[in-house]
Amino acid sequence: MKRIVLVSGSSNPKLASSISQFLDVPLVDPQIVSFANGEIYCEIEKNVRGADVFIIQSTSAPVNDHVMELLIMIDALKRASAASITAVMPHYGYSRQDRKACPRTPISAKLMADILTAAGATRVITMDLHANQIQGFFNIPFDNIFASPVFLEYMKNELFNENTIFVSPDAGGVERVRHYAKKLKTDIAMIDKRRTGKNVAKAMNIVGNVEGKECIIIDDMVDTAGTLVEACRALKENGATKVYAFATHPIFSNPALERLAGCEALDRIIVTDTIPLAPEAEGIEKIKVLETADILAKAIHRTFNNDSVSSLFI
Repeated sequence: MKRIVLVSGSSNPKLASSISQFLDVPLVDPQIVSFANGEIYCEIEKNVRGADVFIIQSTSAPVNDHVMELLIMIDALKRASAASITAVMPHYGYSRQDRKACPRTPISAKLMADILTAAGATRVITMDLHANQIQGFFNIPFDNIFASPVFLEYMKNELFNENTIFVSPDAGGVERVRHYAKKLKTDIAMIDKRRTGKNVAKAMNIVGNVEGKECIIIDDMVDTAGTLVEACRALKENGATKVYAFATHPIFSNPALERLAGCEALDRIIVTDTIPLAPEAEGIEKIKVLETADILAKAIHRTFNNDSVSSLFI
């Protein structure tokens, strides 16, 4: 008889708890501890022999610690004879290193795929990958879940009107923005962004007419918020009446929170709980967090029952 087991890593216990409640399946604590020298140890205190195990672990900051935790949990479960091990990674770390942008540089997203597979993962579920080609780095089943149903519901209820236009912060995000525009039958625009260094960007030109429009910027993540702040300013300077931003993964590395709080051009930013917010972020009124536990729980349930996951978005 098939049996499902949920294991929670340390990166996002609140999200893991919510998924557990939706599925009505108790969470297993992997008993993760760190030795004095920083080595990570875990012990699965539940019999998982023959079970289908789902490990919920975002590889967010501190990224390397959370990656090692995930690998060690996978190895422990493999050696405990789990029938299958699915790594549920709401945020996939190292996803921006998906190609050789310069000579003699790594493709770390591919390295992540290799080590997850070598550790013993039999499937990966993630949300809003930075680059879709990362799916091709894996030789095991890989499901990229979209946050769009969560965002679209909020847009329809709170923001969208006949004067709304969707905006991509760069050329790479146009396909993502086009998906939302198609769903809500409206126009799109794009910001011509020039990057001058790592985590440094300067918004240049607006492709499309945003004058008198309420703009909704769509992106997969916000790191230091430099790109987003420049985009908001450029839109307001080109006549936008309001600017809202939607981003799945709130990485919010320093000085992101300071920039967001001080950006008068940004009216509101809506993110999800794939990465837990720092306490200081919770005091910034313009940041709104939407929950993803429902859609991730459905993806887990359908995977366990061998049902279609893609039908969630059709």
